[in-house]
Amino acid sequence: MYDLIGDIHGHADALQRLLRQLGYSRHQGVYRHPERRVIFLGDFIDRGPAIRETLEVVRPMVEAGAALAVMGNHELNALAFHTPDPDTPGGHLRPHDEKNSQQHAETVRQVPAGDLASYLDWFRTLPLWLDLEGLRVVHACWDETRMAKIGGPITDDFLSAACSPHGHTYRTYAMASEPIESDLPLAAEASRGGVEARLDRRLRKRWWLPYTFGPR
Repeated sequence: MYDLIGDIHGHADALQRLLRQLGYSRHQGVYRHPERRVIFLGDFIDRGPAIRETLEVVRPMVEAGAALAVMGNHELNALAFHTPDPDTPGGHLRPHDEKNSQQHAETVRQVPAGDLASYLDWFRTLPLWLDLEGLRVVHACWDETRMAKIGGPITDDFLSAACSPHGHTYRTYAMASEPIESDLPLAAEASRGGVEARLDRRLRKRWWLPYTFGPR
């Protein structure tokens, strides 16, 4: 039996309270349950106040066999943020612009560089999905047609392909690790001093329904 836990985002205290409530106890640095295992659904980092502590709970559990884990979009983004772009001297696969830097700032601040490098190496070992007996697990969207086209370890070349919006590797990574969204029709219009203001909204698709995707 599995306990599924997703999107911790650096909230280690809440995670540990949840584990204890579920009947896990910590022995020699690893939370274990006598009968069950956790499946972590990704997004361990960014935002929260205890990112390093979160990783210090999750990684030992996975490495000790007390848990399984899949990669979330924040782990994938972190790998791309710290991987040089071979086509852009001095650049990275995920550009260090204001938005991306702000999103990743708490992780960089809270996790020392040497430790972060080790965790980035560990992120590369995480699968995008798990196909278990009677259970399929993915952070965002399960799409077998595209998933069947990729495989292998997460090397720099593989990351580069995953970050380039010109191929099936990028689309599969995006679908498996990030929500599938589309634009809604114009949500509202308002006139202020003769200037029309437009408010757009985005909708997360119900990807598990058969009509969600068109032809590949």
